[in-house]
Amino acid sequence: MFNSIRGRITGKHAEGLWMLTGGVEWDIALPLTDQAELPPPGEEAVVFTWLYHREDQMKLYGFSSVKRRSTFLELLKVEGIGPKGALKIMGGISQEELEAALEAGDLERLERVPGLGKKTAQKMLLALKGKLARLDGEGPYGDLAEALAGMGYDKRMAAEALTKAAADLKGSGLPEGEAELLKRAIVQLSGGRDS
Repeated sequence: MFNSIRGRITGKHAEGLWMLTGGVEWDIALPLTDQAELPPPGEEAVVFTWLYHREDQMKLYGFSSVKRRSTFLELLKVEGIGPKGALKIMGGISQEELEAALEAGDLERLERVPGLGKKTAQKMLLALKGKLARLDGEGPYGDLAEALAGMGYDKRMAAEALTKAAADLKGSGLPEGEAELLKRAIVQLSGGRDS
């Protein structure tokens, strides 16, 4: 639904920040590590978002980069880790340390992350080893593939659909804009035909 929000940071708090954009002030939950990467209140920033929606609750989560959001979404796939837990884990370890610990199978380092016990750390190792290091912009349309993945499409298939859409556009002589690429990729991923 939302890929990112650009606006003026009006304040930071223990669980995230407030951001003003177009007359609406958003309350966005962010990991502490991501808060530190964003500018201070009063300055403009871009926050990459993910909306958590259940019948009894809606919460907007934000991240300093697309890769950080992807890490969050990967953590949610681990049994026993929900949005709050993923946020706490990401706030207690840097991206580089998390990737290194997972690649090395460093269970001891993972167990030192606040809110992460031995069993959950073991599940993380099994589920995520080798995955986080590959999250950096896969292919020439990494950010667009990431946006499609955020909409529920398989990231690898999204990257392939974007590459095909770009080739089709070049062959047609039409300009290769992001909006047109996304539209054509969605049509292809949905199995429909472009009208």
